[in-house]
Amino acid sequence: MSNNRKIFRVLALVLAAAATIGVLYGGNLLATFQHNRSGQQATGGERKVLYWYDAMNPQHHYDKPGKAPDGMDLVPMYADQFARAPQSTSAAPPPRGQRKVLYWYDPMHPQYKADKPGTAPDCGMDLVPKYADEDADPNMAAGTVKIAADKQQLIGVRTATVKRGALLRSLRTTGQLTADETKIAHVHVKISGFIDKVFVDYVGQLVKKGQPLFTIYSPDLVATQEEYLIAKRGEKALGGSQFPEVSQGSQSLLRSARERLKLWDISEDQIHKLDATGEVSRTLTFYSPVAGFVMDRKAFPQTAVNPDTELYTMADLSTIWVNADVYEYEVPFVKVGQTAQMQLSYYPGKAYIGRVSFIYPTVDPVARTVKVRIEFPNPKFELKPQMFANVELKINYGNQIVVPQEAVLDSGNRQYVFVAHGGGTFEPRMVQIGAKLDGKAAVLSGLKPGETIVTSGNFLIDSESRLKSAMDEMKH
Repeated sequence: MSNNRKIFRVLALVLAAAATIGVLYGGNLLATFQHNRSGQQATGGERKVLYWYDAMNPQHHYDKPGKAPDGMDLVPMYADQFARAPQSTSAAPPPRGQRKVLYWYDPMHPQYKADKPGTAPDCGMDLVPKYADEDADPNMAAGTVKIAADKQQLIGVRTATVKRGALLRSLRTTGQLTADETKIAHVHVKISGFIDKVFVDYVGQLVKKGQPLFTIYSPDLVATQEEYLIAKRGEKALGGSQFPEVSQGSQSLLRSARERLKLWDISEDQIHKLDATGEVSRTLTFYSPVAGFVMDRKAFPQTAVNPDTELYTMADLSTIWVNADVYEYEVPFVKVGQTAQMQLSYYPGKAYIGRVSFIYPTVDPVARTVKVRIEFPNPKFELKPQMFANVELKINYGNQIVVPQEAVLDSGNRQYVFVAHGGGTFEPRMVQIGAKLDGKAAVLSGLKPGETIVTSGNFLIDSESRLKSAMDEMKH
């Protein structure tokens, strides 16, 4: 019994000692076992690492594993993997030994440079190598960046060729028709009297030039006719006098009476009739001085009139005006003399061609528009005042250098594009932009036809360019 207890005590002590050793050295033993096992596996099939590289910037190579400046783990490039990769300088950078390192620098403080790899004294980050082939062409603008082909594909870079072409624009607006103000006539009489008969007696009537309008009785007109007949008889009796003063006086009196009748709008035919009959007419007929439509009428029978009375308003509608509303920012593109097209909902499918004749000098303070006058021929009088119309103006900017609008980056005080050069190099180029329309922009300066510019992915390239410019400034 006592022997059995001794055996149990010895076993308990052995187990306790084994547990203590396992707690203290078990981790080290396991690590050693795993290390030996991994070493045996490596010995059995070891892959040679040429270098480590930044997955986002494959042109950056490193001698040992670690973290890239952007915080990502460096990726190993194995010898067998490099052998299978396409041998392209843009898609797969050459091994470390084939690229000349100028110096190593601190990515957080680029002004710190070292002759060999190591860690930065301030932040403890690994120094980054600066290769000779990373330096941009000194003839390139500041901010020029070089991006590998695989990274271009990753960020979706697309390019387009700068071309020269015609730039056309259609400006559509609305307008209202009105009579040609230069062809509106207001009919007055130059004497006082009373209207006897009226021949043109309703608004809207089309009147020809020389057509009778009304007859008028005027005591002054009757007296002037009598004076004319007396002067005519006197000139007949005294015109042949041997005294020059008498002869010339009679002739002068006749001319004065005749001129007074003409100044009162008495026609030559009426004067000839007065000469032929020798009788004074109680009433005289007045004729239309213009051709056109009667827009207003105040001539009625037995109405007293004087020179202040406007008897008729007539408008020649063979030419019609359209006052179109153009926004103030579009006015610089409208020129006097350019062609305009008009369509009316009343005549579907029919277009009228006119020309801009005047641009009004004031702006509507509410609508912020400017009136543009367009003249249209109206031989059949289809176009009527107060109609509304749709107007289209063709604006031709001429033959200009044109680029897609998405290629232009606008920072507010400057506009620029990225010009693509060979080998994945992108240069920021300041440009001056003109008119923009239909997804295109006219380039006034900064580009030449045939150059290649970035149309998509330029915002990411811009970020890379700004970062490079900032780092270059910190280095200096």
